[in-house]
Amino acid sequence: MSVLIVGGDHLGSIPKELDKIGVNDIKHLAGRSNQKMRNSIPESMDFIIVLCDYVNHNLSHKIKEYASLKEIPVVYAKRSWSSIYQKIKDNQCQLKKKGLLFPLN
Repeated sequence: MSVLIVGGDHLGSIPKELDKIGVNDIKHLAGRSNQKMRNSIPESMDFIIVLCDYVNHNLSHKIKEYASLKEIPVVYAKRSWSSIYQKIKDNQCQLKKKGLLFPLN
């Protein structure tokens, strides 16, 4: 399973925690400017995590449009594993529709 994380300069332990729930391909887009977005969104992402507290508003809007166009689920969370975990848990129905299953407690 693959994920694009948008926002935040450093991800800390987030990649290790995502690996525990089956996400083995993680791409990161810092989200400070729209310049880095050009040609940097991989086509084959299963879902997108937007770190709301560390992302440019224009970039967030463009990611939302892109995800809608490509029908990719988006999870909006703060840059902490507990927030990301809870948002994934809250959006499990949306993610299951795309065939994404997570071993969450």
